[in-house]
Amino acid sequence: MRADSTVSIVPSAPEHARILFFGTSLTAGLGVDPDEAYPALLHNRFDSLGLAVEVVNAGVSGETSAAGLRRIEWLLGQPVAVLVLELGANDALRGLELKAAKENLQEIISRTRAKYPQVQIVVAGMQAPPNLGRPYTEEFRRMFVDLARDNKAALIPFLLEGVGGHPELNQVDGIHPTPAGHRILADNVWKVLVSVMPEIHEREKEGKK
Repeated sequence: MRADSTVSIVPSAPEHARILFFGTSLTAGLGVDPDEAYPALLHNRFDSLGLAVEVVNAGVSGETSAAGLRRIEWLLGQPVAVLVLELGANDALRGLELKAAKENLQEIISRTRAKYPQVQIVVAGMQAPPNLGRPYTEEFRRMFVDLARDNKAALIPFLLEGVGGHPELNQVDGIHPTPAGHRILADNVWKVLVSVMPEIHEREKEGKK
């Protein structure tokens, strides 16, 4: 997961909610067209429901929790209604100390809440490769659960649920999802966004009438 960075913004109407997808190459959509990455797919869902939502894809390939902390202030220059925090996977891939990773993620949440007290936080849970050993992998999994609980945030238990370990849904590196895999990631995130954005639920109900 090498580092190269772009921040893509899908604009919406003047009155809108701004969702910041802050993460790694999984969020950036490494290896797929930007329109096929899960944040863009979610924007299409908002659009189909007639919801004025601005989607900001701030995913960076190779991003660690420490690197994310260094750039969060810049990203908070515009109001944020929902922060989807998908960081930590690269810390695990590098075998970095998880206490520091957790502190970095907590500081990102704290700074976001300090600037925008009404922001909704969504923590995207991940799992570490088993070769790192059971104590490390369990601590890594628990890190996201603890962050969500301690901050009264919503939790995506495992962002790659239904994709990780399925070769047909991953690129040749076995790490990054194909377009079909990103569609499943979008489903995983959408289920949790509904819990923090009541307007989604209301529009979906209206659509079924």
